[in-house]
Amino acid sequence: MTTDSAGRYQNKILTIPNILSFFRLCLIPVIVWLYVGKQDYLWTLLILTLSGVTDIVDGIIARKYNMISNFGKAFDPIADKLTQMAMLFCLVSRFKYMTVPLVLLVIKEVVTGITSLVSIKRTGTVKGAVWHGKLTTVSLYSMMAIHIVWFNIPHAISLILVGVCIGIMLMSFIMYSIQNIKAIKNKTYES
Repeated sequence: MTTDSAGRYQNKILTIPNILSFFRLCLIPVIVWLYVGKQDYLWTLLILTLSGVTDIVDGIIARKYNMISNFGKAFDPIADKLTQMAMLFCLVSRFKYMTVPLVLLVIKEVVTGITSLVSIKRTGTVKGAVWHGKLTTVSLYSMMAIHIVWFNIPHAISLILVGVCIGIMLMSFIMYSIQNIKAIKNKTYES
C-alpha cells in the first residue's frame, strides 16, 4: 500500500467517499418504491436529488482529503449508473420511449466497462471520469428530474429533452471508446 499523503487511500476500500457511494446504492430501492409503488413524484425527486448531492460530495471529499482510491474510481460510477438505470426503468412506465436512453445507457456501460477493464489490465492505471462523462450524468439527471416533476410534459418537449440527452450519451460513448482503445493499443505497442 502506498504511504505518501496523496496516495495513502489508493488501495483502501473503506473510505468516506466509498461509503457515500454505497449509500447511493441503498437509495435505489427507495427511489423505485417511491416512484412506482407510492407514485410520489416529489419524494422521488427529493431522494434522487439526495443521491446526486452525495455523488458531488463524495467527489469533493475524495479530492480535498486525498481519499481517491482505485476501488472508488470503479465503484462510484457503478453506483451512479445503477441509479440512472433504475430511474430510467421507472420512467419507462410513463414514457415508453425512455427505453431508448435506457438501452443506450446499458450498452454504453457494458462496452465502456469491458474496454476500461482491458485498459486497466494492460496499463495498470484506473482512470477517473472525464468532462463528457460528467456532462452525460448532468444531462441524464436533468432530463429525468424534469420528467419526474412535469407529469404532463408536452410530448414534443419530452422528445427534444430525451433526444438531446441521447446525443450527449452517444458523444460520450464514442469518446470513452476511443480513449480506451488508444490506451489498449499504445500499451500493446509498448509491450
